[in-house]
Amino acid sequence: MKLGIVGLPNVGKSTLFNALTNAGAESANYPFCTIEPNVGVVTVPDSRLDVLAKMYDPKKYTPAIIQFVDIAGLVKGASQGEGLGNKFLSNIRECDAIIHVVRCFEDDNIIHVDGSVDPMRDLETINMELIFSDMEMVERRIDRTKKAMKGDKTLAAELELFERIYKTLSDGKCARTMDLTEDELACLFDTPLLTMKPVIYVANVGEDDVAGEPTGNAAYMALKAFAESEKSGVIAVCAGIEAEIAELEGEEKQMFLDDMGIEESGLDKLIKASYSLLGLISYLTAGPEEVRAWTITKGTKAPQAAGKIHSDFERGFIRAEIVAFDDLMACGTMAAAKEKGLVRSEGKEYVMKDGDITLFRFNV
Repeated sequence: MKLGIVGLPNVGKSTLFNALTNAGAESANYPFCTIEPNVGVVTVPDSRLDVLAKMYDPKKYTPAIIQFVDIAGLVKGASQGEGLGNKFLSNIRECDAIIHVVRCFEDDNIIHVDGSVDPMRDLETINMELIFSDMEMVERRIDRTKKAMKGDKTLAAELELFERIYKTLSDGKCARTMDLTEDELACLFDTPLLTMKPVIYVANVGEDDVAGEPTGNAAYMALKAFAESEKSGVIAVCAGIEAEIAELEGEEKQMFLDDMGIEESGLDKLIKASYSLLGLISYLTAGPEEVRAWTITKGTKAPQAAGKIHSDFERGFIRAEIVAFDDLMACGTMAAAKEKGLVRSEGKEYVMKDGDITLFRFNV
């Protein structure tokens, strides 16, 4: 999973990226200190893997991973080349989802590129640049489709779809706000629209707002209402506090969280929100060679899940031997789970569940 972190300059974007990944991206109080996108990889915490590792003492321990990309601060006019321009819009196109950081705190010592803190204005600035960039792409697609229609009248539905998308964008709305059918979404496969990408809005709040949901922060509540209106995710974090959390481990980290009244770190919040927004789950494989988490989309059937490991597993799929994690824990050992009939043999139509511990049988 590749998540692109975007936002105006000086909203706390690179500070948050550093905290999430400990990658050491430059973070300074002036616009465009992020020239090339910084990339950091973090593991997805999964206590189930820790339990399985104790059970099997494997040679390898492989959790799921998320790649974060810190993309340079966008400004008004980016779609026309202002600031650092279209180069960085192309970086966003390569991501699975967008983490949109919005400043929701006051601090006279941190310069705002527009001179004042106004989260909804900032959000609109970024979204409009993404919309303008998409409008150019859709306009080109409409022109190509019209030319191709002269010899192929079956393209009428495709033309109607892109004209409808263009109208939505022209109205200042993101393409993800549209209700599209599966066939229409498939038609968009080779047109990677920025405003179709799922978004999690991250409200960067002050230290006073880190405990629980900051319902008393008007800027956050406005951002939350907007996110819900377009079915996007929203979480509140304090990038400065996250930077401190990132320096701690184990008991020291937990003590700090308890003292601040924070139930979970920003990274944990973001991972949960990302999995939920993208409809992702993890199945597990376990044995003396390796304990590993595999990320798949909800609704994935067993052969396609096997294909995540190797294409041969999918091509030669015979069956999947599966036990639910909770059932294995209740029994204590795989042998005991088998004795109680809790290890199931599932075929090609089985839809994978989160936490399925799986052994694939295949033949090629």
